Amino acid sequence: MTKRISTQGAEKRARELVEQMTIEERASQLRYDAPAIERLNIPAYNWWNEALHGVARAGTATMFPQAIGMAAMFDPDFLKEIADIIATEGRAKYNEFIKHNDHDIFKGLTFWSPNINIFRDPRWGRGHETYGEDPYLTGRLGVAFIQGLQGDGKYMKAAACAKHYAVHSGPEKLRHEFDAEVSKKDLWETYLPAFEDCVIEAKVESVMGAYNRTNGEPCCGSYTLLKNILRDKWKFEGHVVSDCWAIRDFHTKHLVTSTAPESAALALKAGCDLNCGNIYLHILQAFNEGLITEEDITRAAVRLFTTRIKLGMFDECEYDNIPYSVVDSKEHNEAALEAARKSLVLLKNDGILPLNKDRIKSIGVIGPNANSRLALKGNYYGTPSRYITLLEGIQDYLEGEDIRIYYAEGCQLAEERTSPLTMKSDRLSEALIVAKHSDLVILCLGLDETLEGEEMDTGNYTDSGDKVDLNLPAVQQELLEKVAATGKPVILVLTTGSAVNLDFADKNCRAVVQAWYPGARGGQAVAECLFGEFSPSGKLPVTFYSGSYELPEFTDYSMKNRTYRYIETEPLYPFGFGLTYSRVALRNLKVLNKVTRESDILLSIEIENIGDYDTDEVVQIYIKDNKSKFAVPNHSLCGFRRVSLKRGDSKTIEFKVLNKAMDIVDDVGNRYIDSDSFTIFAGISQPDRRSVELTGMKPLSVDISL
Repeated sequence: MTKRISTQGAEKRARELVEQMTIEERASQLRYDAPAIERLNIPAYNWWNEALHGVARAGTATMFPQAIGMAAMFDPDFLKEIADIIATEGRAKYNEFIKHNDHDIFKGLTFWSPNINIFRDPRWGRGHETYGEDPYLTGRLGVAFIQGLQGDGKYMKAAACAKHYAVHSGPEKLRHEFDAEVSKKDLWETYLPAFEDCVIEAKVESVMGAYNRTNGEPCCGSYTLLKNILRDKWKFEGHVVSDCWAIRDFHTKHLVTSTAPESAALALKAGCDLNCGNIYLHILQAFNEGLITEEDITRAAVRLFTTRIKLGMFDECEYDNIPYSVVDSKEHNEAALEAARKSLVLLKNDGILPLNKDRIKSIGVIGPNANSRLALKGNYYGTPSRYITLLEGIQDYLEGEDIRIYYAEGCQLAEERTSPLTMKSDRLSEALIVAKHSDLVILCLGLDETLEGEEMDTGNYTDSGDKVDLNLPAVQQELLEKVAATGKPVILVLTTGSAVNLDFADKNCRAVVQAWYPGARGGQAVAECLFGEFSPSGKLPVTFYSGSYELPEFTDYSMKNRTYRYIETEPLYPFGFGLTYSRVALRNLKVLNKVTRESDILLSIEIENIGDYDTDEVVQIYIKDNKSKFAVPNHSLCGFRRVSLKRGDSKTIEFKVLNKAMDIVDDVGNRYIDSDSFTIFAGISQPDRRSVELTGMKPLSVDISL
C-alpha cells in the first residue's frame, strides 16, 4: 500500500501557500465557491458536491440504492467497494471538468457524504439518507463508506464528509430555529458514537455542522461540539463546513447574534472553516470590527488548503488518468444491481414466494410506484443512463413467457395530486378490473422524495418533507384494502425510505417486500427476487412500529421509547429482521478468550443452511448489561456478519466484540464498564419475542462474568 501523504506534511505546504496571500485573498477562500488566485496559480474551486449513493447532481453517474437501502445490506465490505466506485466516477468526472476549465458547483472532489445522523424518529423526511437507527451499525457503515471514498493511495481519492454534526433529525420545518435539547447520556450513548468512529477510525476529512442548535449553541458555531469534542477530545485534523446557509440562521432564526459579521465571527472562532452560504462574505467586516483576528482567518484557510493538497490538486496524482469511460460503466451498474438485490427485505411470506412462473397465467401489477422512476431514486441522486422500474423489471423478466401482465396505476401517490382529470375512482376501478383478470397481484405502493425528503427539495404538501404520521397516503391505503378484498393473492412491494404502518398488509397480503428506493436498476432486482433468482437477505436498519404505537413528540430528543434499544412496546417488524427463502441453524456459540475489563470479547459460532435455497444470512450479535442502572433498557447490537451459504453448507465464523461494547454511559456523559455480568446473544435478528415469533428461531446466548 502506498504511504499516504500526511496531514502534517500537507499542512506545512498549505501554510507556506497561505502565507503568500493577502488577508483579502485568505478570506475569499473560506467560501464554498472559492475564487481563483491567479498570481499564485490557484484555480477556482467549488467545494459543494454530493455522493450519498452515487455521484449526485453532476450529470450521468451510476445510481446505487438510497443509503437506507444500502444499510439494509448489513455489509460494510461491499459498502466500501461501492464508495470506491463512487470516488472513481467522481475522479473521472473531475479529470474531464478541469480539462474544460469547468470549476462549477458539483464538479469537485469534496463530497458532502455520508449522512450519519441517527434515524431516531420514522417521521423524519431525511431519514432515508442515513444508515438507520442504531449507533453501532451507523458507525460501522459510516467508517466503511468513508474509507472507500477516501481510498488508501498516496493522495485521497475523494474527501468524505460526516454530517450533520450533531443531534440532528428533524423536524425539517423547524430546523433553522430549533434547539435540540438532549441529555449528556443520550448525547454520548446515541448521537455522537458514529461521528466519533468516523473521525477517529476512518479519519474523515470533513465534518458538516447541522442547522439546529444543540443545548442552546448553534451547531455551526458550537464551542462544545467543534472545539471541545471534535478538535480537543477526538483530535480531528480535517476541516469543518457549515450546512448551506446555516450561519445566516444565527442572526435571522436562532437570534444568538445580531448581525451577519457577528454570525461569521461566531462560526469562524468556534471552528467552522468553510461556509456553504454567503455569510463569510462578511469575514473582512468582522475582521475590521475586531470580532476576529488574522490568525482566525489564516487557520481556516490553512485547513482548507491542507485538504486540497491531500487530494493532489497541486501535484501529479495517481488518479489523474482515471478515464471517463468508467462513469456509468457496465461493471459499476452490475455492482448497483447487486446492491439492490442485497438491500431487499422480505417482511412476510406465507409460502407464495418465490413465484413459479410455470403456474401463472396472468399477473396484475398495480400501484402508483409500479412505473415510477422517482420511486427508484431517493434524494441526492445523479442521472443514470437507464432506469428499470418495478413494472419494467417484471415485464423484462417475463419476456417470452406465456404470461399476461396487466398494469394499472390504481391511484395517485397521494390525495393532494388527484385532479378532476384523473379522478381516483376511475383509477381505482381500473385496478380492481386488473385484479379480477389476474391470477395474482403485485401491488407497488409507497412514497418518494416528494413525500419524505428535505425541506427545500420536497413537494410535500403537509410537513416540509417530514411525514405527519406513519400511515400510507389515504388513497394508497384505500387501494390496498380494495385490492385485498378481491380475494386475489396480493404481494406488496413497498418503496419507501422509512417505516410505515403495515398492520393491514401484514394481515391481508400474502407477502411483503420492503424495497426502499432501490436505485436505477431496482426493478430488475425486485423481479429477480420475486421469481426466485436469488434469496432476499436484507435486514431492517430501522424498527417498523405497529400502527397502534404512540410516537413520542417529534421535537423530543430523549431516546425514551425510541428505537429498538429503548422501545417499551412490541414492534410489528423489529430492527434487524428480514426473512430469506431458506432456513439456517446456529450452533455452538463459544467465548474464545478470558474476558476481562480490559479485553475484547472473542466469539465463534457455527451456521448451517438447512433450507432448500442458496442464501445470504446476517448473523447478529447483541449484548445486554445485566446489572448497571445506566444500561440501555433492552440490548445493543455489537457485531454482525453477512454470510453466503450454498444449500447444505455450514461455516464457522468468528467475531471480535470490542471492549467498549460493555461500556455504559452515565447521566453526566461518562463512559465506562459498570457491571460484571453480561449476556451475549447471537441470532439472525434481535433477541426479542417478536423476532423469535417471526423467524421461528431463538437466538443462542452465553453469559459473561468479569
